[in-house]
Amino acid sequence: MAGKGGTGKTTLTGLILRELVERDEAPILVVDADPNANLGEVLGVKAPATVGGLREEAFVGAREIPTGWDKQSWIEYKMHEALAEAKGYDLLVMGRPEGPGCYCYANNLLREYIKTLAKEYDWVLMDNEGGLEHLSRHTTRDVDVMLVVTDPSVRGMRTVERVNELIDEMGLVVKERYVVVNRVPEGLDVQALLEHTSLEPAMTIPQDPAIFENDLAGRDVFALGDDAVSRKAVRDLVDQFVLGNGQAGKKE
Repeated sequence: MAGKGGTGKTTLTGLILRELVERDEAPILVVDADPNANLGEVLGVKAPATVGGLREEAFVGAREIPTGWDKQSWIEYKMHEALAEAKGYDLLVMGRPEGPGCYCYANNLLREYIKTLAKEYDWVLMDNEGGLEHLSRHTTRDVDVMLVVTDPSVRGMRTVERVNELIDEMGLVVKERYVVVNRVPEGLDVQALLEHTSLEPAMTIPQDPAIFENDLAGRDVFALGDDAVSRKAVRDLVDQFVLGNGQAGKKE
């Protein structure tokens, strides 16, 4: 999942995850790769640690590694400790570094660790931070399907196009990429907005008061009613672009 901040990527990630879980598509690894981590709140799960926090605890000082452990094995052990286990899925939270210093090492660790960890799961679903930085840092690469989420605005669509261009400029391996227009008011001409990007459209998600009410009550996405209009749109999205009834096959 990519796109500018405030477009509802995190909630949409949660809804897609819920759909996969309810279809018994486990096991699933869901990664909150946004330093401003709140995917756990959307899912109703609290991670025991974050990658950013572990950087200070285990990644920086070799003196912290117990005797008999090599650095890579120790890192993998600590990363496993950071996984929050839930029914049908595990959550890994990137978070932010707790101390000073470059975050590049933590990003590199996350990328390499996910590559190894992903082999244990049928699905990997990643909620990236808003903007373009995660692409330029190569935190996100070797992706089967990227959904670039936008709000229904011209500015949002132009950001979608910049994301699309940056993927090519950086040489990232993204097999399929689509734009998802989120929070669309009834009667809006989405086709006119799509003229501002060359990215192929996947789905429009209607503006849904039920999501606002659910969030206001402090409930997670699993508490959202089955009759919510956003849920039907997400079901179609999963059918066509995740499970492979449309152009996309079974994807990471």
